[in-house]
Amino acid sequence: MSAATVTATVAEGRIGLRGNLRHIGALVRRNLLWIRQDPESMFDAILFPIVFCLLFVFVFGGAIAGKGHQDQYVNYVVPGLMAMMGMNIAMAVGTGFNQDFQTGVMDRFRSLPIARSSVLIAKITVEIGRMLVATAILLAVGFSLGLSIASVPGLFEAIGLSMVFGSSIMWIFLTMGVVMKSAQAIQGMGFLVLMPLQFGSSIFSPPSTMPGWLKAFTDYNPLSTLADAARGLMNGGRPITHDVFMTLIWSVVITAVMAPIAIRKFTTKS
Repeated sequence: MSAATVTATVAEGRIGLRGNLRHIGALVRRNLLWIRQDPESMFDAILFPIVFCLLFVFVFGGAIAGKGHQDQYVNYVVPGLMAMMGMNIAMAVGTGFNQDFQTGVMDRFRSLPIARSSVLIAKITVEIGRMLVATAILLAVGFSLGLSIASVPGLFEAIGLSMVFGSSIMWIFLTMGVVMKSAQAIQGMGFLVLMPLQFGSSIFSPPSTMPGWLKAFTDYNPLSTLADAARGLMNGGRPITHDVFMTLIWSVVITAVMAPIAIRKFTTKS
């Protein structure tokens, strides 16, 4: 372990909970002010939900639900798109974090007597806020296209579950933001991983229509369990215990594995 790592670990150990919360709050405010100064950074959270919802409803809705019955497909695809929004926002976390390193902002943060984890937690906190904005816009578009829900509490539970899973994925992309050399590399790797996960899932179409090998993949795909759990919570009509449980297990495991790695890589990055 390097001297810098030892110093950072000792310094973090001396900072109490109140100090950590104060540092996180200050960094959250800094990130929000940055968004205010650069409103273009919100374009993905604002435009992606609109584009994806309209695109998939009117391109795939007629083929899956039947021509003239796109409103039925809306109830299927919108809960799935809630899961997809979290993945897209998470990738933006990694690219933004990497760009902060390139501009020297993170070097400044690491020179301050603050907990290293507070920098990453503040970043995730702000990105969860962006996820909420994207989800609200997605639901607004969905309701305008005929989305109906059977349970209002279930809707909020589905949103909360999406936030939990999305925040766990952010730790993966934060790690990538530290270890990879450029934002372009993160985007390339992100799309390479996310595209099979998103399209090899139950987000856009029922797995029953897929070949056996792909259906087997969707059964273990966490995006499928999240999308199915959201549908069950919002619309009912299916057991949700297994899907909710598996989504939470995936979230806990990913966070438990990737959060310490992200913090350590951030602390030791030269």
